[in-house]
Amino acid sequence: MIHPTPARLDADRLDALKRQAIFRHHDFAAEMGLPEAALLEAGLRQGVLRIDATPGRLIPALGRLGEVMATTRNPACVIEKIGTYRDFQDGPRAVTGRDLAIDLRLDPRHWVHAFTVELDGLRSVQVFDAAGDAVHKIHLREASDLGAWEGLCRELALPEMTISADLAPRVAPEGALVDAAQTETLRTEWAALTGVSQLDPLARRLNMNRLGACRLAGPHHARPLPAGATEALFQAIRAQGIEVRLRIGNPGCMQIHTGPIRSLRPMGSLLNVVDARFSLHLRADLVAEVWLVNTPTPQGPALSVEAFDAQGVAVYKCCGLPKDQGGDPATWLRLVEGLPDMPGGQVVAR
Repeated sequence: MIHPTPARLDADRLDALKRQAIFRHHDFAAEMGLPEAALLEAGLRQGVLRIDATPGRLIPALGRLGEVMATTRNPACVIEKIGTYRDFQDGPRAVTGRDLAIDLRLDPRHWVHAFTVELDGLRSVQVFDAAGDAVHKIHLREASDLGAWEGLCRELALPEMTISADLAPRVAPEGALVDAAQTETLRTEWAALTGVSQLDPLARRLNMNRLGACRLAGPHHARPLPAGATEALFQAIRAQGIEVRLRIGNPGCMQIHTGPIRSLRPMGSLLNVVDARFSLHLRADLVAEVWLVNTPTPQGPALSVEAFDAQGVAVYKCCGLPKDQGGDPATWLRLVEGLPDMPGGQVVAR
């Protein structure tokens, strides 16, 4: 998909949209068919500054801000966590904040464009991929260090050149990759796995991906659940007070919540978690497939609930915590086994 040119969206037009109180970067960009980064580019010199998006430079600078809110989204879900960026480990698959409030897995290849934004007293850092779509955002809070913010803006600033002409076309979602000829091999080798990190490489070696492998694996390995199972899952986690590991992200950033779900407020098709330092907003109507995935490990089966949208994009992955990390595997097992089955024994089309 080639983006329409954002040339007509100059700073005056942007300011008019803000005054009309209809302006939300992500939603408005989608409505206009524009990459979100083009909206920020239109505000250069009006509270928007282009900065270096390289995680090896940006993440340590974010750590100096102190307490902030980290936000990551995909087409169906957005997660927000309050905390501090710590324990950054650079590399081809970078990590920051492992086991802390802001817990991220990054693919630096997708951290291409970045801006600082200062508007009406609110400050944020926003990172985008090569197509100009949001990868990760950081919002300052009252307790954030403004001196560190000024230092970040000064040290990471780039020339105010436009990026619109250089934005790449969006990469179409991969969808489910299925190779029916590999069904028996997949099932045999899945049963022999000894860790959760081995499933994706197995699928790729058989010319499939995770969703495609779930469709072929059979109910012993991957049991299809109704698309509406997400609310039942979240309600059960909240009601039983169990701690889980919930992964939500996009190709450039996976953000992880480890802990309970204390509040759940459905509003139509929108599921809202609004806890003190953790929020989640999920469009349940955009969830097309949900799977209960069983991966063998030396400690026993690792069970995760995984959701995908109609294009095969991962929406979330939720799993229980092992006992040595404060989890309750027996309660998690009972919880997921109690999730509803597909109506009438229905299975996802192969």
